[in-house]
Amino acid sequence: MPRESKEDDLISLVYKLVIESGDKGILQSELWKKLNLTSRDGSRIATRLEKRKLIKRERVLEDGRWTYRIKPLLIPLSVESIADAPCITCPLFSKCYDEGEISPRTCTKIERWVMSEYQQHLVSVRKNET
Repeated sequence: MPRESKEDDLISLVYKLVIESGDKGILQSELWKKLNLTSRDGSRIATRLEKRKLIKRERVLEDGRWTYRIKPLLIPLSVESIADAPCITCPLFSKCYDEGEISPRTCTKIERWVMSEYQQHLVSVRKNET
């Protein structure tokens, strides 16, 4: 396996663990121990995720030592995010397609739903930034 692919897999794993830690986040040192990483390698990965604006690192005093708590900035969407999509229960669903009588491009129900979901997402991101 090429070096880049292993590194990408490791970056994905770190991000997955940070996401699983939720709003509380995870101490950088705990994360490195879980993955058996050196501080240097772990910091390099955290910096990459930070540059991609996927995480934030907050300097915290833990047990008399300065470290970083890593928190997710973006949480990937899940199936729950579409549970309230209007398409699922729409009686016109069978007539809805790009060139159809009803189109996702012009549907006001889906437009309102997408805007509502987007606003909720922005509130969540702003909350995580503070």
